[in-house]
Parts: sequence; C-alpha cells; structure tokens
Amino acid sequence: MPFPSIFEPKTTEDLVKRINQLTPATAPLWGKMNVSQMLAHCCVSYDQIFGDQTGRPPLLMRKLLSLLIRKKLTNESPYPKNGRTAPAFIISDERDFETEKSRLVNYISRVEKLGASHFSDRESFSMGKLTTREWNNLLYKHLNHHLSQFGV
Repeated sequence: MPFPSIFEPKTTEDLVKRINQLTPATAPLWGKMNVSQMLAHCCVSYDQIFGDQTGRPPLLMRKLLSLLIRKKLTNESPYPKNGRTAPAFIISDERDFETEKSRLVNYISRVEKLGASHFSDRESFSMGKLTTREWNNLLYKHLNHHLSQFGV
C-alpha cells in the first residue's frame, strides 16, 4: 500500500500533529533512544539531503549500499522493530528536545515546499539517484516508524 506523499500539505500537517504530541517525557515502546535522540536521529536524513552532514561514503560503498539496501529502505514495507541502525544515524549523546523537534518540523516543511519535482532523480547521500517515489517512501517510512515507536 502506498505511503502518504511527503510532498503534500496534508501529510506534513499530519506528521507535525504527531510530532507535537511528543513531550520530553514520552517513552519509547521499543528501542534504546529517548525521544530527543529519536528526533535528532530522524533529522540525520535531512541533514544529508540538505548538505548539513559531510563525510559522504566513497563511490564503491555507495554502489554497494544501492545494491544491497536501497530496495529495503525505499519499498512500501514498514521497517521491523529494533532493526540495525547505520553508524551515521546513531545518536548516543543527550539532545535538547525543543531544538530537535523544531529542526525536524522545519525539515519536513522544507521538503513539502520544495515539492516532488525537486526530488525527481535527485542524488541521495549514499544510494545514488532516487525517484520521487523512493524519496517519499524513504522519508515517510522512517518518520512513521519512529513516531510509532513513541506511540504517536
């Protein structure tokens, strides 16, 4: 079943409503991250998209990632609970809840405003060019997984 489009205002509104239900005390239903770390973790994808994270994997590693995990990350199957996390996405230090929440909401709004055409065949940080549908699935699926992890 297709995911809602992250390029549509309604989806942005729904995601932001869910994020706004979180508090600094919201506990996870599974996993090791606290809510502030989860928000920071969700921002990593956007940091990579918008160039706020450097250290891009070498070309050979990007090709391997594209071949080995691209389909798993961009298909329409939900992520399993307690899956493995790529090292760049591990947030182990404490983060400020309001700062990370604001960053994530701003990133989600930015993607919606840029629109689907901006992401058509856009190069990803680690998997080569992705279609608009792949970008949508990658971003929505990741957010939905972690918001569900925290019961919203």
